[in-house]
Amino acid sequence: MPGTYPGPVDLLRNLDAYILSVIWIAGIPVGAYAFMHALLQRADAFTAADKLTKPAWLGITGVSVLVLVLFQGPATFLWLPGIIAALVYIVDVRPRVIEVQRGPRW
Repeated sequence: MPGTYPGPVDLLRNLDAYILSVIWIAGIPVGAYAFMHALLQRADAFTAADKLTKPAWLGITGVSVLVLVLFQGPATFLWLPGIIAALVYIVDVRPRVIEVQRGPRW
């Protein structure tokens, strides 16, 4: 019977699907966190940080959460831009907005 393997090799056949499923599932709360963080920040902090406006980031992070929820699982890679958008907000925009709101550090 071609295509069947005994023991642990059979488990590794779907390892990529398991890894992508974990990344997708972890991406949903990450995207929700990015949206909630953008929602709770002052609007002037985004422009002072030299980033897009607050409504733009709310739209980007909101759509990313929507895409992560609607395009489920590793069968389609349409959720990948959603997680990338949320991570860009968390890694790039969030620290700058927090820094602007803290004020100058002496």
